[in-house]
Amino acid sequence: MPRRLVFSLFFLAIFLQSGAYGLTFMLPKLFAGFGANEKDVGTMLLITTVSTLLAVYYAGHLSDLFGRLATLGWACLSIAVGLFLYGYSQALGWQIMLASALLGAGWGLTYSLGPVVLTRITEASERVGNFALLSVFVMAGFGLSPVLASIMEKQGLTTADSFYVVALLCAISGVIFFALKKPIQQQVLDKQPEARSRLSLSAVASILRSRAVLPVTMVFLGASVFAGMSNFQTVFADARGLDYSWFFLIYTITVIVCRIILVRFKGGNTPYLTIAALQYVMAASVILFIVMGSNAGLYILVAVLFGIGYGASYPILVAMAANDANKDIVPQTLQFFALTYFIGIFGFPKVAGWLLVESSMLALLVLVAVMALIEATMALVRALGKKKSAETY
Repeated sequence: MPRRLVFSLFFLAIFLQSGAYGLTFMLPKLFAGFGANEKDVGTMLLITTVSTLLAVYYAGHLSDLFGRLATLGWACLSIAVGLFLYGYSQALGWQIMLASALLGAGWGLTYSLGPVVLTRITEASERVGNFALLSVFVMAGFGLSPVLASIMEKQGLTTADSFYVVALLCAISGVIFFALKKPIQQQVLDKQPEARSRLSLSAVASILRSRAVLPVTMVFLGASVFAGMSNFQTVFADARGLDYSWFFLIYTITVIVCRIILVRFKGGNTPYLTIAALQYVMAASVILFIVMGSNAGLYILVAVLFGIGYGASYPILVAMAANDANKDIVPQTLQFFALTYFIGIFGFPKVAGWLLVESSMLALLVLVAVMALIEATMALVRALGKKKSAETY
């Protein structure tokens, strides 16, 4: 199989399965259909969190046993079954719990192993561009699946129907990964097996003592902000008479453009200052969202600013996690970085759902804005501290 076709199919498979996470933004609408509320959404996503973290932790064990492409294939089929169960269920119960666990396990494995496979078939000089493309396809799936759900609803279909459609796309993604097993093996550049890099308590302790503890902490805050704005966006928009699909569409386009630009941008001489500036933009977007009311034009501006702030800062933050890590535990640091990311993405909705039900929408958005400001300030303090040290030297 030609190399270009191998890459095209690989990125297609990544795109098709990545819509699964974006569809979790539709869970409030889906659950409302059978009498559940935002607290229940948060509880189910907490189950997803635990499943995801376990999958990320044991991804290396499973890929050693079954092979990376086969593990990716089974992960996509796991997601497909989970989405089908979400759409099929008519009440809270074991089916919804199983769906949450399957979704988390599948997504944790694909998020962890996709970049590893790409690394094995990409020259060092090509990795920046290819990883930028990877993030573009992932982001496209994230943002476009809620738009697809909105279009289907406008055509008279149900929220559950969108879960069935994305489940089918994930199943197709799994088949593609299975089919790519031999073609990918033929494209591997280094025929030597990679050294294993499994997380351990001692490695985690070393990470927490290193400079990488800052980006690891920041990615948790950023993921929580993203989850707070995205997972209940349908609730926010409905309460203000807005079309949530516009938020996801504009946000997705903005992030894709920003990340394509970042292919050749390394963060500047003071990357943490760049991160701080972008994350203050992210915080400003949340504050604007709080005060804008039902203004559709400002709603689009919020999506643009949030896409610039969160979408552009995340890839630079990943690079800083690698740069700040102790050289002997870079793989473990990046894996722990992914774990804290998922804790925020899937764990924070439990807090958010509780706040929505027990307090108010305003309380949730204020908390999200404060977390965004804290994250931005952490980056600013690191940037100013490093600048001061350089001037002293």
